[in-house]
Amino acid sequence: MHDLFSVKDKVVLITGSSRGLGAGFASGFAEHGAKVIVNGTNQEAVRQTVQAIKAKGGQVFGYAFDITDSRQVILKIAAIEEEVGPIDVLINNAGIHRRAPLEEMSEADWRQVIDLNLNAAFIASKYVAQGMIARRQGKIINITSLMAEGARSSTGNYAAAKGGLKMLTKAMATEWGKFNIQVNAIGPGYFKTELTQSLAADPQFDAWVKQRVPAERWGEPSDLLGAAIFLASKASDYINGQTIYVDGGWLAAL
Repeated sequence: MHDLFSVKDKVVLITGSSRGLGAGFASGFAEHGAKVIVNGTNQEAVRQTVQAIKAKGGQVFGYAFDITDSRQVILKIAAIEEEVGPIDVLINNAGIHRRAPLEEMSEADWRQVIDLNLNAAFIASKYVAQGMIARRQGKIINITSLMAEGARSSTGNYAAAKGGLKMLTKAMATEWGKFNIQVNAIGPGYFKTELTQSLAADPQFDAWVKQRVPAERWGEPSDLLGAAIFLASKASDYINGQTIYVDGGWLAAL
């Protein structure tokens, strides 16, 4: 019987996957038999993540490049498709945060967050989608956030980027659905990663998160894998333009 949820031997490019949630996606997809492409700008960090996944028997390949630079993206996507195979799944995961009140935020911090969290997803998707359109098949998964639905003080740049990415997901689904490409998003709640380490270490903030979320805990990277596998597999072939929030029930609770 065909496994609806199989990602075996699918070529999966995960941006920003040398650490954090991206590394969790990379490890999880490799464990489920996918051919995983680890990406980041730090060559050594990419190498270390690749080696860790290889040590567990995963099919994994490392490509260090800057996804905000379209020239690098074009060259590396061509190299990946020649050396590993056509990209079946793109996960736009790369992101950063630069916190500050809007009236104090530098334009550089605003632009940097928008560039990596939103513009890079457009750039990577544009060039990966060209091959998917020719093959009339593909899956794109954008990693948004709870901040696509609401902001918190000092997160204006991040909320703007993630809200934009939610709508970009809908635009991509609308334009590329006719080519049998499904574009969906995953919106994580509060997860323990390097990005949120300082927040989790703050006793007051930690208590606020645990009190606010019905699950009464922070998310772990492994909590995201099921939604990602689902959206990367045939099981989601008629789902397009949606965001699945993996938030422990945060948005459901008043």
